[in-house]
Amino acid sequence: MTQDASAHRFLIVRRSSLGDLVHATPIVPVLRASFPEARIDWVVDERWSQLMELVEGVDEVITIGTSLASMVRCVRRLRRGRYTCAVDVQGRYRTAILAWLSGAPRRIGPHWDATREPGAARFYTEQVTPTGKHIAEMTVSLVVHAGARQPAELQFPLRVPQDAGSRRLREELLRQGLREYVVISPGGGWISKLWPAERWGALARELWRREGLRAVVNIAENEEQLGQDVARAAGDAQPQVVSPSLKELAVLVEEARLVVGGDTGPVHLAAALGARVVTLFGDTDPVRNGPLPRGVVVKNFSTPPPTYLRGDYVRGSTHAPAMLSITLEQVLTAVEQELAITA
Repeated sequence: MTQDASAHRFLIVRRSSLGDLVHATPIVPVLRASFPEARIDWVVDERWSQLMELVEGVDEVITIGTSLASMVRCVRRLRRGRYTCAVDVQGRYRTAILAWLSGAPRRIGPHWDATREPGAARFYTEQVTPTGKHIAEMTVSLVVHAGARQPAELQFPLRVPQDAGSRRLREELLRQGLREYVVISPGGGWISKLWPAERWGALARELWRREGLRAVVNIAENEEQLGQDVARAAGDAQPQVVSPSLKELAVLVEEARLVVGGDTGPVHLAAALGARVVTLFGDTDPVRNGPLPRGVVVKNFSTPPPTYLRGDYVRGSTHAPAMLSITLEQVLTAVEQELAITA
């Protein structure tokens, strides 16, 4: 770019989902370090707006909903932004079109052969073949193409809120006698990426028996049955089942002794906030999608790396054999090792 840094107006387009949004946030400090005076806005689905409120360095979070009126409002706001560069880090039709509708003269996105929807690339002025092994590194490579400097290391600009709602959650945890606890996050988008509920319950039971630690089971609003199944399997361990907002989840995981779950958004959020995590991986690749900046991975099979150009590699409706191969003792060993470090 030849303009003065103060003239730069960046639009980041990444609408969903939780884990992918978390892994995209390092682009903000990368842009901010290279263009301190630039404007950086981010367009995201309304569902994930609370997450973006935790990201430092974003000037405005622009939300888009599912209604026509919401979409029209979003596009009008994008047009008013007078962006000099729009970076679509999701590479889907629904995000590429938003970058195009923004009117930005530079529209950067992944090359057509690096996305599940190759036709989306026609809406970019510049296509980039992402570089790096982890998805976070690949995402950063898009803004490096836009003119930002390659960072020495990735930084996650997420900060836990210190508002009244956060204080109430902390007080409620203390009221429940949960001064020390382990968060178990058993849910996720597809059953094939998950561990069975009875094994999560057994983990909660063993944590109570061996360590005297209660488990807090984090579930989404549509996972009530899963939470009940885990609690039933846990028996006398009596885990606390919660369905927190995203801001509350940030508080919950940051103050936990440990967070355990599959390759899902809450675990990636916990890792990015600096919590210790143990993550169970089946068919997905921890080299590409593992917890950052650190985390313990439990995985048995070296499955052929998926191309990620299609949606069926992990979207099965039954538990994957690779996940079922992970035993309770394997997870307990990893958990106990991490707990020994935080003791």
